[in-house]
Amino acid sequence: MSKNGWPGAGVLIPLLALALLPGAAGSLGAQTGIPAGTPAGTQTGAGEKLRLTVDEAVDLALRNNLSLQAGAIALDTKKRASDLVWNQFLPDLAVRGTLAGQNEASSQRMPTGLDPLTYTFQYTDMKLPQWHVQGNFSASLTLSAALFAGVQAIKADYQAGIITYEKARIQTERDIRKAYNEMLLLMENIALLRESYAAAERQVAMAQANYLAGLAPQLTLLQAQVSRDNLNPTIDQAENGLILSQARFAMALGLPYETQFELTAVAEDPNFIPLDLAELISQAARGKPDIRELQSQLAALEKTRKARALQTQTPYLRFDWNVNPTFTQDPWKENWFKKDNWNDGGTFSITVGISLNSLFSFTKEGQAIKDIDNQIKTTVNGITQMIRGTELEIYNTILALEQVQSTVEAQNQTAAMAEQAFKLTEEAYRAGLQDLLQVQNAELQLRQARVEILRQQFSYRNSLIDLEYAVGLPFGTLSSQERGN
Repeated sequence: MSKNGWPGAGVLIPLLALALLPGAAGSLGAQTGIPAGTPAGTQTGAGEKLRLTVDEAVDLALRNNLSLQAGAIALDTKKRASDLVWNQFLPDLAVRGTLAGQNEASSQRMPTGLDPLTYTFQYTDMKLPQWHVQGNFSASLTLSAALFAGVQAIKADYQAGIITYEKARIQTERDIRKAYNEMLLLMENIALLRESYAAAERQVAMAQANYLAGLAPQLTLLQAQVSRDNLNPTIDQAENGLILSQARFAMALGLPYETQFELTAVAEDPNFIPLDLAELISQAARGKPDIRELQSQLAALEKTRKARALQTQTPYLRFDWNVNPTFTQDPWKENWFKKDNWNDGGTFSITVGISLNSLFSFTKEGQAIKDIDNQIKTTVNGITQMIRGTELEIYNTILALEQVQSTVEAQNQTAAMAEQAFKLTEEAYRAGLQDLLQVQNAELQLRQARVEILRQQFSYRNSLIDLEYAVGLPFGTLSSQERGN
């Protein structure tokens, strides 16, 4: 695309609107931290720009994004629960020891022998130990059909966690790629503003030459100078907008906010590709991350519902075994290692039971199952709405892409004619046959056409990224076709 100057102050309006776009990076959460690594081919010295390709920017964001790190921690928790799900079949073991002392000493009347004269028993009071030592070891295991269903529910919850984490990664990559493109658009617009200033300088020189030659009044020279000077605050404002967008983009990558970037430019002219609406909609119903996440949540809810129903509506079998050794003598005076001083006790039991509350729908247990049923219905409804919304989203995106294609084709023709008209008008002005206003109007029309082409080209690439996300395709699948690879 050839580039020419733009002296007209009126063209600042469309350029400024584009240059001050907040960018997709503004929608990303501001994040801080030092990057875990520096991508290849970058420069990080003081005052130097960081050279980044879009893939390197995505890699930085995925490694340094705090929300993803929190999601990875949550996923690790679910993974450990899934890997160790067999621990539900381990018995509950407990061991304890107790040393207790009575507040008051007690005694027990013990027979000492038989009186040979009266043939009666003789008794004496024996002081009982005031302190007692007792140990306890117990083991308990409960088995039920719900235990096995619970294993499946835990594994389904882990699978849902994997899909949720992957969705977050894909969303982050989508946002970074779109922000990268919009950063390029901002930089291109600032370059256009700077070229416009150079063109304004050139036309000031022409106006001055015509004024000195008596071909133009002094008013024309003053108008050219004012038009040039009016570009200075506009350029400053656009550059400040770029600095703010770079700060947001840097923090989204986990870099210091003052980082400046040197981004890799993309091809100016996109290669428009044909899109099959029916095929894309069919693929989206299976592959869109949002739909897959809801489907995994539905599967986990159904497993949880089954486990809850089996837990409350089927019998359980519990095994209990415990040992209670008790020291029968004074622990402070007698030998602890003498077997006769210990009394071994314990029990083993098998219990079969079932909860009756769950048999009635108005109980807490019955209502808990109904709550899960409602969650399942809500999720099914959400999946249906998501699929229908995705169909409309893909339809609108394809229409927008087709509109961009027709707009760019028309704008290319308009820009070619505007460029020819500007050249002829500038030559006539140099010869004193046209005034400065005519030149500025011709330049305005040319620059507006090229700005619109530039905006449509970046809109096309970002729409392809949105379409890849909606269909569930890896990023670059459609854009690589667009580049003709």
